Amino acid sequence: MPELPEVETVVRTLRTLVSGKTIERITVNLARIIRRPDDVEEFKAQLIGQTIHAVERRAKFIKFILDRDVLISHLRMEGRYGVYNQDEEVEKHTHVIFHFTDGTELRYRDVRQFGTMDIIPKGLEHETPPLQGLGPEPLDESFSLALFRKMLKGKTTKIKPLLLNQEFLVGLGNIYVDESLFRARIHPEKPAGELTPRQVSRLHESIIETLQEAVDQGGSSIKSYVNGQGEMGMFQQSLNVYGRKEEPCPICKTQIIRFVVGGRGTHICPKCQKP
Repeated sequence: MPELPEVETVVRTLRTLVSGKTIERITVNLARIIRRPDDVEEFKAQLIGQTIHAVERRAKFIKFILDRDVLISHLRMEGRYGVYNQDEEVEKHTHVIFHFTDGTELRYRDVRQFGTMDIIPKGLEHETPPLQGLGPEPLDESFSLALFRKMLKGKTTKIKPLLLNQEFLVGLGNIYVDESLFRARIHPEKPAGELTPRQVSRLHESIIETLQEAVDQGGSSIKSYVNGQGEMGMFQQSLNVYGRKEEPCPICKTQIIRFVVGGRGTHICPKCQKP
């Protein structure tokens, strides 16, 4: 599933490709992608004639800011957006097409068919699911060390599952949690509230650095992720532990191990990240 860096990369690409375009009509080939409103014809009617003024990200969601509404899209496992000319062949598994007045099209393709789209009235998007109740943004200036210390205080949950909880902190998935914990030299099963002040400081710094580096490199392409122009991210070449089972740790050369934490495959260096 795309994480914060991948979604941010898609958003930055789409911002340059679709901002200012007006929706002339919409083709929906798979109704279950549309969640709100639950009637496809109503979904189309609400969006036709509206112009995309901005494309933004909140957590792992893409927000298309329109005249009256906000279209909120989640890519889930393998959702992809691409901008095409109307005469270009439509690929298999293309479920939603936004036809623009200038003859171009924004196409949503999703082999796994898990993606979602919701229309929310502008101004209410953060007070309504799916954006309601989400945690802080780790790359926002408001995510200070003082705030992070306060968030962790008294938490008995293991640190990895806590970091994966989008109501605690948004945008982190399996890849970047493993990478952040490795950089901070913290075992993923350590109770969050038992982290020392130094560990909290290291983890705060590691989360921000890992995500920012991934954003700068266009995200990771572990499976099939590409951005809005069909380009692959390159951060996977910088991964220290994720997906590197039985390879040497880049710091101490101890063999990286894989085990399960909170139902998720987890990669660590057993020497650098002692319990």
